[in-house]
Amino acid sequence: MKFKRLFSLEEAQAECIDIQPKLEEMVKLKQECDRKGYDVHRHQYFGGMGPNGQKAFPPEMERLVELVSEFHERGIEVKDLDRGLIDFPHQRENGSVVYLCYILGEPAIQAWHTLEGGFQGRRSLESL
Repeated sequence: MKFKRLFSLEEAQAECIDIQPKLEEMVKLKQECDRKGYDVHRHQYFGGMGPNGQKAFPPEMERLVELVSEFHERGIEVKDLDRGLIDFPHQRENGSVVYLCYILGEPAIQAWHTLEGGFQGRRSLESL
C-alpha cells in the first residue's frame, strides 16, 4: 500500500487537535444527509432516485466531499463518517506500517491496529 505520508504519534496527536472541528462537522453533515434521505456512499437518494431531479448533490454532500478531500490531502484516512473514525498511517520501529486510530469523542489517539485488522483489531498504544 502506498500512503500520502506516514505520521509519528506526536504528529497524529497534533493533527487530531487541529482537525477536531472539521471532524465534528463531517459527522453532522453525514447525519443531515441521512435525515434528508441521501445516501452519501451511493451518491443518490435512498430508493434509487437521482439527486432532486436536477442532478445536483445536496449542499451538505458538497461540503462533506470537500472536507473528506481535505483530510485525504493531509494523509488522513476517513473510515466511518457516522462515528467520526479516522486513521493515520504510521511506521512502527520494526518497520511495519499500521494505523493510529482515532474516533470522535476520545480525548486523543488511544489505539492502533494493523492495516488488515480494522477497528475490531484495535490495540492499546502501549503495545505500539
